[in-house]
Amino acid sequence: VQLQASGGGLVQAGGSLRLSCAASGRIFSINVMGWYRQAPGKQRELAATITRGGRTNVADSVKGRFTISRDNDKNTVYLQMNSLKPEDTAVYCCYAEIATFAGRLSDYWGQGTQVTVSS
Repeated sequence: VQLQASGGGLVQAGGSLRLSCAASGRIFSINVMGWYRQAPGKQRELAATITRGGRTNVADSVKGRFTISRDNDKNTVYLQMNSLKPEDTAVYCCYAEIATFAGRLSDYWGQGTQVTVSS
């Protein structure tokens, strides 16, 4: 199982970016998918998660600006980030709780994608 993230980059404050993360491999089902972020010198923190049924959990720091969604048919999670602020600068990592055909339920992480917001 692999998670492949894309969509990071450099943007000015007030701009937007859309992150995508696609899961591939011998996947039976995916429960929770989401995004965490880690800024330089800080601990990793939750940005947003979404269940298979569409229930979301969004961090207060990004609520109203970030929207998480997923396409279950494509095993893909998205993070639409609007009104970006310099403090959103971080490495964003996607996450998924995946059940494989082998009957195992495990947490998987994608490679990080850098988001840099200039003031």
